[in-house]
Amino acid sequence: MGTLVDARDIRGVYYTGGQDVVAVDNVSIRIEEGEVLGLAGESGSGKTTLGSIISLIARPPLHVERGTLEIDGQVQELGGDAKVPRTWRGAVVSMLPQGAMNSLSPTKRIRHLVYDVMRSHDRKISRDEAMDRARQRITTLGLPARVLDAYPHQLSGGMKQRTVTIISTLLNPRLLVADEPTSALDVTSQKILIEMLLEMLREKIISGVIFVTHDLPVLRTVATNIGVMYQGRLVERGPTQIMVDSPAHPYTKALMSSVLAPEPKYSHTRIEGMSSFDRSLFDAPAVIHR
Repeated sequence: MGTLVDARDIRGVYYTGGQDVVAVDNVSIRIEEGEVLGLAGESGSGKTTLGSIISLIARPPLHVERGTLEIDGQVQELGGDAKVPRTWRGAVVSMLPQGAMNSLSPTKRIRHLVYDVMRSHDRKISRDEAMDRARQRITTLGLPARVLDAYPHQLSGGMKQRTVTIISTLLNPRLLVADEPTSALDVTSQKILIEMLLEMLREKIISGVIFVTHDLPVLRTVATNIGVMYQGRLVERGPTQIMVDSPAHPYTKALMSSVLAPEPKYSHTRIEGMSSFDRSLFDAPAVIHR
């Protein structure tokens, strides 16, 4: 397996017209082919902003000041006057947005949305070709073909989330950035969605995933590695088991100890709130586990 994603020195700032806010502060991450990188942290830590920048959908007031994104050997400079080729969005990297269940138009059947997505990248594709490809993808990933003829309100929350996931990956992007994809789902629907993402990796529909969430128990089940963000910086990164059982950075330790995990071995672990920790300790140097 080789390196799939190499994002270097990414800096993103929200221009507020007053005091600008640095949301991503010179962050670099590398993802291997077949890897699921979980990004964790409190609300406001910069994880969703980093996901938006890497998926090339940053919009004002967020401005990318600098950075380099290399995916599967293709290099794209970020920030300034850099132009992103249309072919990158959706085909090289794709975003599964936060609140994805609300991103489906209530006035369109799913098949119309599918055709719009595919035709926006291939003007020559016919409606029949688009539907055949979508039907095959949907049934391969465990949804009934009738989903294509449904309106969003006719689908359950879990089915809508899985449908949006399929639409986001119709062009077989090398990297999928999934922003809080399980946050609005019940436990059963979370499990089904995670299994779908892992199946996409096995079938090489996608080659890597950045899984953004504040739900650390979910990351235990899906992530190959975990990166923890604090105040726009990546403060620790390493294999999931190390990050869960032996975190080294003070912020990661605080974050892990503030989460109630469902596993039996954590049943007698004392839970500490983040407010009980001395935040001055969180400015310690970043820790990268090899």
